[in-house]
This record gives sequence, structure tokens and C-alpha cells, in this order.
Amino acid sequence: MNNENRDEYIIKKYQQDEEVMVQLFVQWCTNHQLDPAELYQRAYPGQLQSPVLIAAIEQSDAAELEIDHETLLDVLQMFGNDDLAFVVSEEIVKLPKK
Repeated sequence: MNNENRDEYIIKKYQQDEEVMVQLFVQWCTNHQLDPAELYQRAYPGQLQSPVLIAAIEQSDAAELEIDHETLLDVLQMFGNDDLAFVVSEEIVKLPKK
């Protein structure tokens, strides 16, 4: 694999992984009746809505896939979304205990 193909592969793989991270975030929000766009805006008030986030919201369904709080926080932080992880942490504290 030459450098150009390798670079393209790495970028494409990161983008795919990022899409999965966003889908997990949207599903977690849906599971807890939270607005993912509102949480994102709180975390990143100076940014426009992410096209990846908008697409994930539009494609989300009501089927509940259980996503553990800690797993979501780990995935967000792995992608450098510390501000969003902080906002999610604030919401976790507000959720009713199961």
C-alpha cells in the first residue's frame, strides 16, 4: 500500500469510526429522552451543527440499543470530545437511578 492509499484509508477509517461514535451518542440521547442537538450545542456553543450529527439524528430510529454511560463517555473522550463528555456527565447525574 503506497503512502497516498494508506493516508486515504486512515482518514476513511477515522471518519467511519467517528460516525459510529456520533450514532452511539444519538442513540444514548434517544434512550434517555434527551435532545442530541441541544447537548451538542451546549458543549460546543460556537460551532455549527455537525453534518455527521444531523445525519445521525435523521437516521436514528426508536429501537432501543442499551448503551452504558461509561462506554459512551469513554468513546467520546477517545475522539477528543471532552466538552461533550462533560455535558453528558452532567445529564447522567440528572437521570433517575435504575
